[in-house]
Amino acid sequence: MKKISILQENIDKYEELVETASYLAELLEMAEEENEQELFRETTGEIAALLKRFREFELLILFSGKQDERDAIVSLHAGAGGTEAQDWVEMLLRMYTRWAESSAYEVEILDFLAGDEAGVKSVTFLVKGSYAYGKLKCEEGVHRLIRISPFDSSGRRHTSFASLSVLPEVSSEIEVSIKQEDLRIDTYRSGGAGGQHVNKTDSAVRITHISTGIVVQCQNERSQHSNRISALKILQAKLYEMKEKEAADNMQSLKGEYKEIAWGSQIRTYTMNPFSLVKDHRTGLEIGNVQAVLDGDLDPFITACLHKK
Repeated sequence: MKKISILQENIDKYEELVETASYLAELLEMAEEENEQELFRETTGEIAALLKRFREFELLILFSGKQDERDAIVSLHAGAGGTEAQDWVEMLLRMYTRWAESSAYEVEILDFLAGDEAGVKSVTFLVKGSYAYGKLKCEEGVHRLIRISPFDSSGRRHTSFASLSVLPEVSSEIEVSIKQEDLRIDTYRSGGAGGQHVNKTDSAVRITHISTGIVVQCQNERSQHSNRISALKILQAKLYEMKEKEAADNMQSLKGEYKEIAWGSQIRTYTMNPFSLVKDHRTGLEIGNVQAVLDGDLDPFITACLHKK
C-alpha cells in the first residue's frame, strides 16, 4: 500500500506539472499578443518557479537504490578541531534541519550529545519523507569548514571537520518463512531419567533446516506433537537471529568504507575566510554564497551528486 501511495503521488505530481505548464503557456502567449508587460513578468516568474519544481520531480528518474524512497537516519559526529568541530556539527545540524523543512520533511532527534564547552559532539536524527534517504545519501562523508574562529581570541583561521553517515530506516519486523520441504524431521526415543512413557515411545524430535544446516531438537514434552511445536519455535528463533545478523551486515555495507574525520578525506569544503566558497570535491560543483548553503540550500549539490552517480 505504501508503494502504491508513492506511485500515485508521483503520477499526481506529473499531471499537475503538465496542467500548470499548459496554463502558463497560454498566459504567456496572451501577454505577448496583447503586449501586457505586467502579465508577462508575472508569468515568467511563475514559469521559473515551475522549472524549480520540475527539476525536483526530475530527480525521481535518478533514484536507483532499493532503499531510496525510505526515511533517512542521519548521524553527525565531530572530528578533528575540538570545540571548533563541535560548533561545526551544530551548524550542520541547523543546515540539514533547514533543508528538511524547506523540502516538507519532518525531523525527529533520536540521540543528542552536547559539546564540552559549546556545540554538539554527536547527534542522530530521523528525516521523514519520500526519498529522504535517496537524497541524503549524497551527503554522506566528511565535511570541512575553514573560518576565523569565534573561540580564538587572536582571531586566527581554523579548520574543522565533521562526519555525516546516513542509513535508510527499515522495519524492525523481519518475517521468518519456513517451507515444509526445507525441513528434515527425525524422531527418536527420548533419553532422561526414565519413566514408562519416556522410554517406550519415539516422542523426541530433531529438525534440520536443510538450506542453512541449522539443527534443533526437543524432548522435554511427553508427546511428539508438543516437541515438534517447541522445536519449530526454536528453529524460528534461530532463523530470525540469522536474518537480523544479515540485515546488520547489509547496513554496514550501506555505510561504506570508513574514513577518518580529518584532513584529506572530506567530500565538501565550506570556506568562509579568506573568501566565500562551498566546493564539492566529488562533483566539482562550487557555490559562492556560503550562508545560503548553511541556511539549507543543498539541492544543487544533491542534484549534481545524483547525476554523477
